[in-house]
Amino acid sequence: MPLRQPYQGHSRKLVLAFDVGTTYSGISYCFLDPGDIPIIQGVTRFPAQDHVGGDCKIPSIIYYDNEGVPVAIGGEALQESVIERAEDEDWKKLEWWKLHLRPRNMTSSHVSDHDIPPLPPNKTAVQVLADFMRYLFQCAENYIKETHANGPDMWESIKTNIDFVLSHPNGWEGAQQSQIRRAAVLAGLVPDTPDGQDKIQLVTEGEASLHFCIGSNLAADAMKDNQGVIIVDAGGGTIDVSAYYMTMSPVSFEEIAPAECRLQGSVFVSRRARGYLQEKLRGSKFGSIEDINQMTGEFDKTTKLRFNNPSEPSYIRFGTVRDKDLAFNIRSGQLKLPGADVATLFEPSVTAIINAIEQQRRSATKPIDAIFLVGGFAASDWLFSRLQAHIQPLNLMFCRPDSHTNKAVADGAVSFYLDHRVSARIARFTYGTRCSIEFDKHNSQHMLRSNMAIPRPSGRMVIPHAFSSILTKGTRVSESKEFRKAFITESTEVTSCNNIATEIVCYRGEALSPRWTDTEPAMFSTLCTVRADTSKVSKNLSPQKGFAGLQFYRQEFSIILMFGLTELKAQISWVADVSTFEILPFIS
Repeated sequence: MPLRQPYQGHSRKLVLAFDVGTTYSGISYCFLDPGDIPIIQGVTRFPAQDHVGGDCKIPSIIYYDNEGVPVAIGGEALQESVIERAEDEDWKKLEWWKLHLRPRNMTSSHVSDHDIPPLPPNKTAVQVLADFMRYLFQCAENYIKETHANGPDMWESIKTNIDFVLSHPNGWEGAQQSQIRRAAVLAGLVPDTPDGQDKIQLVTEGEASLHFCIGSNLAADAMKDNQGVIIVDAGGGTIDVSAYYMTMSPVSFEEIAPAECRLQGSVFVSRRARGYLQEKLRGSKFGSIEDINQMTGEFDKTTKLRFNNPSEPSYIRFGTVRDKDLAFNIRSGQLKLPGADVATLFEPSVTAIINAIEQQRRSATKPIDAIFLVGGFAASDWLFSRLQAHIQPLNLMFCRPDSHTNKAVADGAVSFYLDHRVSARIARFTYGTRCSIEFDKHNSQHMLRSNMAIPRPSGRMVIPHAFSSILTKGTRVSESKEFRKAFITESTEVTSCNNIATEIVCYRGEALSPRWTDTEPAMFSTLCTVRADTSKVSKNLSPQKGFAGLQFYRQEFSIILMFGLTELKAQISWVADVSTFEILPFIS
């Protein structure tokens, strides 16, 4: 891979990347000094954190008091003194809260809000994310001040010049991206201004993981010219699977299939373990909620990670040597589990990953040569061996590129900011807008809707419930590519032309060219509304003669979509005079 070039900016800047995960979170950063080659570093020490090292992360846990104030976060939330005080003062423990942000249209029939610990009263998921990001920022500030030579002076030199890279699962869409941006403002990371939002870049966890693999020596050795690779980021909540194609001169990667996201991360193995334990210990003196909670916690921390052979028993240590119930395979404070039973707890997640890999292979426009497994769940030897058993017969290279899989997304997010190795992406869905279309009596679909026909001031008859595609699913999109489509409005009042407002709509169905929103209404959802102030233009509109001499005004405009980065951007353009286009930025 080509070496990273020296920073060309004129002043020192700090890049901070937050990987907010379902179960664990981490921070990476990079100082950009003019003329120096950027070096990615990680925050490897957090408050009350036992583990310190290159892959150091903190639990994504928050305790709230009865006033909704965060009182313990991360490693602090695991301290015995905090747990004891939480019980005494009835604090609310919150974990897995990131899943409250998930798109409700994701394929996740096995997950509902009842399966996720509820949010505290009067707290939204965005506010919780803001509280957590505020804590991560404080951790980063303290770490830099305490670790670097002249740390306080270094911080003073960049504290007003910080760019943030915030990662999210592949399946998080425009609504979730907007929530992340709102949380960053609430956390005080950036001001609520256009300049403030410019300091934030969002990246999918799949693309961040690709950049991490590019920087990993083991993965880089396996990446060759004209080779297709699949990145499997197996995390706590989601499984993010992405496919890319590498070309040389210059080195770049193109996304070659719509990215996949499955809600089958490691927390769901633990959730299935809880249900299994409740059923297995029904009737045992150790079947209380407290014992089940303790056993599930131990399974999550140790048993799940150590499991690698279904022919050997697994154990959950939860009590003292005096605790036994031989009828339920409990002795010396240990519950003995058949290895085959433990394997079944992993199987839905394994199946989801294999299905996502195969979907990527089917959808990819280039052949796949290698698959890389990263993320916290990748540390599971059983998961790795199960996937290896499926992939090896396919004659594909399969590996975990680095032992520090926990830091893949955070490091990769900074690399994404610095290197931008991905030159083109694939649209996951079809995007467009609802509109009306001129009635054509020779069109059978129009005749089916003839009772809906509406007269317009010009005398035209139009049919509502039409869908106009602007960017179709599977389209290759470069960073600079615009997708544009022209529309018109008609009104009898010129003041109605002072503003344009149109919805950007996403179609998630299987039709290659959806035309009508009333055939699959559940497949269409509004992503945002784009608004434009066209009052300066409306003053110059000339009235036209329409039906029965009716006077009306006609306004032309275009909707522009850009999807070159990981966020969809929408604009409205219109002719302001003979030679000038005015473009209004996207407003959600």
